[in-house]
Amino acid sequence: MDTATVTYLGGLRTECTHIRSGNVFLTDAPLDNNGKGEAFSPTDTVATGLANCMLTVMGIKANQMDLSIDGASAVVTKTMASSPRRISEIKVVFRFPEGVSKKDQTILERTGNTCPVHYSLHPDIKKDISFIWE
Repeated sequence: MDTATVTYLGGLRTECTHIRSGNVFLTDAPLDNNGKGEAFSPTDTVATGLANCMLTVMGIKANQMDLSIDGASAVVTKTMASSPRRISEIKVVFRFPEGVSKKDQTILERTGNTCPVHYSLHPDIKKDISFIWE
């Protein structure tokens, strides 16, 4: 089954539609690459996808452990390189709510670091991941 459709709208903007749900988001070229920077750039979506995926698999594991990580958040910083233009580093800082034991924190962190996006990113992309447990 197809996953999404992407339509070029002009002006370096695309519209991305998730086929099953109909949810839509836009992308724009970034300011440093001839764009307006008014939406996520394609490389922003890749970098952010790492945090999305990690939180998702950690949420699945937390549910299996009868834990809640509701309210957890992540700040994502993407660094670009040139020649060729590519993502060179993704930094993700996670913050989690209190009430999770050290043992469970370790299990959840290990789970996050085994998410499909983490494994799918090129090995040359540096991944700087940190976890802050309140």
